[in-house]
Amino acid sequence: MEIWEEISHQRVKYIVDSYQLDGDDNEDFYDYLEDLLQAYAPPQIELALVEVLIEGWRNFPLVRGIQFLERSHNLLKSWENKTINPNISAMHFRLITGLDPTPIFGMSIPQTTRSIFPSISK
Repeated sequence: MEIWEEISHQRVKYIVDSYQLDGDDNEDFYDYLEDLLQAYAPPQIELALVEVLIEGWRNFPLVRGIQFLERSHNLLKSWENKTINPNISAMHFRLITGLDPTPIFGMSIPQTTRSIFPSISK
């Protein structure tokens, strides 16, 4: 695996770990996640995870485990052969994940915004 692929996979796993999205479905969850990583670009998966996470916050309690991945997978399938129009901004992505939004949004957050949130700009 190339270094950029490893970094991309680690970003996806970081989002999963940060919000404990695997729930109680440990092995099955990670097998499904690996299948998604083989089928879709990691930046698309990152965006899908975050969008489903936000949707989950609106519909408490938060769904985790395989059911969470199924929702993310359905969103990924709905984006196939279409232009993706994210429901969140690059700044919101950074605030939610703590990750650089450039791989998803193709732009970086202006330096003035980064200085407001020094703990997440690293």
